[in-house]
Amino acid sequence: MSLTDAKIKNIKPTEKQKKFYDEGGLFLLVTPSGGKLWRLKYRYDKKAKGLALGQYPIVSLLDARQLRDDAKRNLAKGIDPSGVKKAQRQAGTAGAETFEAIALEWYGKFAPTWVKTHAQNTSSRLKTDIFPFIGKRPILEINAQELLAVLRRAEARGCLPTAHRLRIIAGLVFRYAVATGRCLRDPSGDLRGALPPAQVKHHAAIIEPKEVATLVRVIDGYQGSFVVKSALRLAPMFFVRPGELRNAEWSEIDIDEAIWNIPARKMKMKQPHLVPLCRQAVEILRALKALTGASRYVFPSARTIQRPMSANTLGACLATLGYLPEAMTAHGFRATARTILDEVLNVRPDFIEHQLGHAVRDPNGRAYNRTAHLEERRKMMQTWADYLDGLKAGAKVIPLRKNAEK
Repeated sequence: MSLTDAKIKNIKPTEKQKKFYDEGGLFLLVTPSGGKLWRLKYRYDKKAKGLALGQYPIVSLLDARQLRDDAKRNLAKGIDPSGVKKAQRQAGTAGAETFEAIALEWYGKFAPTWVKTHAQNTSSRLKTDIFPFIGKRPILEINAQELLAVLRRAEARGCLPTAHRLRIIAGLVFRYAVATGRCLRDPSGDLRGALPPAQVKHHAAIIEPKEVATLVRVIDGYQGSFVVKSALRLAPMFFVRPGELRNAEWSEIDIDEAIWNIPARKMKMKQPHLVPLCRQAVEILRALKALTGASRYVFPSARTIQRPMSANTLGACLATLGYLPEAMTAHGFRATARTILDEVLNVRPDFIEHQLGHAVRDPNGRAYNRTAHLEERRKMMQTWADYLDGLKAGAKVIPLRKNAEK
């Protein structure tokens, strides 16, 4: 008699395995532990064979009969149902081990910790420059020559920096695959030196003290918006990244304690950052709060206080003042401060690196927390602001050490 769901539910396990038959070779194997397993008996090439179809109730009686009928159709075509299932299993395993599958797994794990633009660029490079060529290949089979062919395509388009970036991204995916047991080694390491070096384009910056003196005087004479002028005046004092400056919020700034606490989500390294406020910065911020204190942002857009000023605002203002991008950028204030603090004011390099928001490690290789050397950095920031004031007032300018030695 055929099985029914009511009969199956009432079957009790016994000390030995027991078979309960349906039709067409389909039966339910009930184990002593209570498992109810679907099995199919059939003959192929004159040999008795069996096929596992899953476990009840995950695979229902109706589903088991459908799987039996599918197997019968394959038999009618001379195809072994066990061979079909093995091929499907291998295909599924191979699909999970392709470069694309592992790259997407890696991306999903780490992208939430990256800056939004970096995540977007990485995703675009994978989908445009890597997946179409090796995405469907089993990652275990990809060799250095095959990866190099991918990089050569970007090089041929005249995008040498992109080719180098693709090698780095692929290497990260391969190393993730090695770490998770899906690959034996990272072939991208064999490609070091296989591409011509890419010329790195740094953000333009003025680093000679005499030229910095002119720059701060020009900024001081800016006749535009008070909000923009305040941002321009604070940019060299803080030397944070332009995006960090323009997205500053009043809730992050404690004027009384003279500290700006930037949350990790806004930082490139995804670590919270403290910017001590020098006396000059406190004065600028107090005056600015009277104007923009009702806004969430310290430097709101001229069109709406619901958004910060545009990413292009500071660069455009510098250009208006005569400093085109090839001469000076808003990002360049970081290089200005780093160079002069080190070579003129003789500040310890690790203090400077901390204040730049770079990843600085302690002697044990651990990342310093945001309060590391805070008092020393507070003194450094005040010294730096006083130095800029001195340049603006026409104090004697000490040239960079390397220039002074010429």
